[in-house]
Amino acid sequence: MTDVLRSPSTESSAPAQEPRLYQSPIGKKLLSAVTGLGLAIFVLVHMLGNLILFTGSNAYNQYARHLEDWGVLLYVIEAGLLVFVLVHAGLGIQIYLNRLKARPVHYQKYASAGSPSLQSLSSRTMIFTGITLAVFLVFHLTSFKFGAYYDAEFGGVPGRDLARLVFEKFHEPMYAFGYPAVMVLLGFHLRHGIWSALQSLGAMSKSIRPLVYALSTVLAALIAAGFIALPLAIYFNLLS
Repeated sequence: MTDVLRSPSTESSAPAQEPRLYQSPIGKKLLSAVTGLGLAIFVLVHMLGNLILFTGSNAYNQYARHLEDWGVLLYVIEAGLLVFVLVHAGLGIQIYLNRLKARPVHYQKYASAGSPSLQSLSSRTMIFTGITLAVFLVFHLTSFKFGAYYDAEFGGVPGRDLARLVFEKFHEPMYAFGYPAVMVLLGFHLRHGIWSALQSLGAMSKSIRPLVYALSTVLAALIAAGFIALPLAIYFNLLS
């Protein structure tokens, strides 16, 4: 008898380990939702900070100086935001590529199926608006955060005249009109992003989904409008 009886442990391989949460499709969506909402909150705060310039250059420079006074905490926040951006962008690309694999042939015509899908132009262009915003972020940082440094004084304490740089940039047509164009794309990205993130986190019931969708649209439009107002007001000399 040549056959040898094998124990069950040797006859079958060890069961495959279940993927960790962040590796699963659901985990990726949850992580994308958390990082997306975090970035949306930052964008809202950043927009409100920009609007301080409407109250005067001195107030705006003092606001910027106040942030610099946070010292190490500011660097920690900026590092955290960078991680959020990289994780959110990476997950967005993975989710998009997975969808392409699942449906390699595109539909000839898109149509919203209504609630609960609420498909729209903003939902279908997330990957494209996201990539545009990522490229814009690099351009934005090099132009403003790491842009020209003009000296100023605040009660005898030296600081940066950031308002001067903002006025200087937004008097150039490329910045004055290119910036608002990208902010329109930001509004489209936020419109679907906020709603989708809340839905992924299970933060709403079916009864309030239409309301949350509407509020997400309004909030996205207000954020975009807040960013657009400043460059246009400066370019057309409505703000000095």
